[in-house]
Amino acid sequence: MPVIRLVNVTKKFGSFVAVDHLNMTIQDGDFVSLLGPSGCGKTTTLRMIAGLETPTEGEIYIDDTLVFSDEKGINLSPDKRNVGFLFQNYALWPHMTVYKNIAFGLENLKWSKADIEKRVEELLKTLQIEEFRGRYPAELSGGQQQRVAIARTLATNPSILLMDEPLSNLDAKLRNGMRAELKRLHATSNSTFVYVTHDQSEAMTLSTRVCLMERGLLQQYCPPLELYGEPTNLFVADFMGNPTMNFVDVKARSTNDGIELTCPSMNLLFTPLEAVEIDESEDYVLGLRPEAVLIQDDGQIEGTVISSLPSGMETTLSIEVKDVRLSSVVFGNIDFAMDSKVNLTFKGNTYILFNKRTRNKVAMGSLTIK
Repeated sequence: MPVIRLVNVTKKFGSFVAVDHLNMTIQDGDFVSLLGPSGCGKTTTLRMIAGLETPTEGEIYIDDTLVFSDEKGINLSPDKRNVGFLFQNYALWPHMTVYKNIAFGLENLKWSKADIEKRVEELLKTLQIEEFRGRYPAELSGGQQQRVAIARTLATNPSILLMDEPLSNLDAKLRNGMRAELKRLHATSNSTFVYVTHDQSEAMTLSTRVCLMERGLLQQYCPPLELYGEPTNLFVADFMGNPTMNFVDVKARSTNDGIELTCPSMNLLFTPLEAVEIDESEDYVLGLRPEAVLIQDDGQIEGTVISSLPSGMETTLSIEVKDVRLSSVVFGNIDFAMDSKVNLTFKGNTYILFNKRTRNKVAMGSLTIK
């Protein structure tokens, strides 16, 4: 059963369209990340689900209940939507202990003292903050405050937990630790998580599905590895991945063997995984992930190392091949001298051909150097 459904949801601020006819279904138990650059509409979407922002048009369903409809004049308040909202700044009560912060919402709901104590103790144990029950927020680290905020949000057993960049105020090491905590919490809580982030690595590592947006429009909604490996257009391909995908402008021509791709620096044969129509009057773009640009002694294309950035586990290279500059990732503890010569080759079927005018994916396939 889908737990959240958005149907043609649009939000306008005057003439500015923040979210444009968004259609999305979030299944029960999913961890969905709303991902995209600043101003793409991800936080607005989250706030509309929560009831903190009123859509201009469309419908929103939560647990098969219509919580918003502009046509039917329905707009349920946030407290009637059974969702928990975790803010970026945690918003803990500074004058209350950790225990009281978590218990506060349950007291307002008139839970019995015994039930409150049982629920708070359960959350303290789950979030591994039992030793901090008597402390005040000012006596806690950022990561500890974050755990308290999560515990407080989960206290009332919301079926849906909405989070707006909750880790952005933490340092890099703490953020990585909290990512692991959130993933563990999702696996044990049976709640549906909807999570706003601009950090692609966060979306990749946490989510069961990612909703990538640009300028209010949904670009692709799928599992994270599919988003990375099978981008539907040039925006998705460029946004996902660090270092980013290589893009080479090419002309394409159908042959008996496949699709011949030409550019000043190289001639390639592209073999698509499925049959595809090529319009030779169109311009195309070949996308190559850095890890698919292989450095091998017997490689048929010679390039010059422009930069070498070793990080211990891997080295990122920038390589110049005539008029084209390509990024390559070499795994292992290795470095390359500047201006040294390397040989390149291509293997596998993860290369992608895009139509330059429409920016949409044409096909995936393998490459052979001609």
